[in-house]
Amino acid sequence: MELTQQIVMILAVFALLGGLLWLMRRRGGLAFSPRRSGTRRLEVLERVPLTQHHALHLVRISGKVVLIGTAPSACTLLDQSNSDTLAQPDLLRTTP
Repeated sequence: MELTQQIVMILAVFALLGGLLWLMRRRGGLAFSPRRSGTRRLEVLERVPLTQHHALHLVRISGKVVLIGTAPSACTLLDQSNSDTLAQPDLLRTTP
């Protein structure tokens, strides 16, 4: 009887937790989707690996385009622009 009572109590706790989770999701207090607003403010335009641990990233953040260099111990802002001049396809292409 003791084992049965413990199992019932565990199931009751899980039921309470499930009900609380359902209630929080229904009222909007808990969101599993990070993009609820519908507008994306961060977009990766291009990534160029330089070595195994170093890369260049071209990222659009809230209308700005930034060029970021990454390494195992650092992340460096290399250039930024308020327009899409950094993101133009001609600037991203390499010439032979």
